[in-house]
Amino acid sequence: MPAIAMTYLSEEIEPRSLGYAMGLYISGNSIGGMAGRFISGVVTDWFSWRAAVGFIGILGLCAAVIFWLVIPPSRHFVKAAPGFKNPIPFLWSQCRNPRLLCLYGLGFLLMGGFVTLFNYIGFELTGEPYHLSQSIVGSLFVVYLMGTVSSTWMGRLADRYGRSHVLGIALGIILAGAVCTVHPALWVKIIGLALFAFGFFGGHSITSSWVGLVANQHKSQANALYLFFYYLGSSVSGTGGGLLYSHLGWIGIVGMIGVYVLIGFVLCNLLVHRLKGQAT
Repeated sequence: MPAIAMTYLSEEIEPRSLGYAMGLYISGNSIGGMAGRFISGVVTDWFSWRAAVGFIGILGLCAAVIFWLVIPPSRHFVKAAPGFKNPIPFLWSQCRNPRLLCLYGLGFLLMGGFVTLFNYIGFELTGEPYHLSQSIVGSLFVVYLMGTVSSTWMGRLADRYGRSHVLGIALGIILAGAVCTVHPALWVKIIGLALFAFGFFGGHSITSSWVGLVANQHKSQANALYLFFYYLGSSVSGTGGGLLYSHLGWIGIVGMIGVYVLIGFVLCNLLVHRLKGQAT
């Protein structure tokens, strides 16, 4: 579904405003992520995790009905002949594009670091010396609202000043936020979470809109591959982060994110180098 939404925006929004429009879309992701963690934490404390899953499912169903009723029809969609043979060569052609591969790698790193930090911070805060309840830990995810601001704001800045420059700033903010969570003071950790969310959602809005500009054709497949690597980063890093946390503690999580940010800077520079003469 996100791949279709990203494709819809890249087809219907003019390129000069695509970063801002994608930022608005990502801001909705941040609100949903925050609400899902907060609501599920509170409902789990009050009732059970089964009640929390059911309540989130009902909210999703309501959102789907509202979306179906209000979404404007597509004006630039070109229908392709159905079939199962065409997608394979289309996907392969996207994988041979070095610019898209850089963006796929950035998606992997961004989501991998984000999921790992926010998944395991709960273990850190419910244990020694904080002993916070699930409801309080869930309420901390209100920092996702920082992404509501940053995704739109950074998307607009990327349209104006260049995607590579603003993406570099986002990566720097992510690193600063991760480092802040090492500090033992709870208020510093919360500031770190807010900074991390701010940088992540801003970076994600830039890279996701960049895919639609780099892919000259078959945009839906290009967006789908971006999301494939994006969520692959969530799966691989979420599991690997757990192993690091078990053996090295929280410093292992932050160290992994630091390596991811450094690789992200390399991919960003490589992407700009590959984009000779094109908008960056």
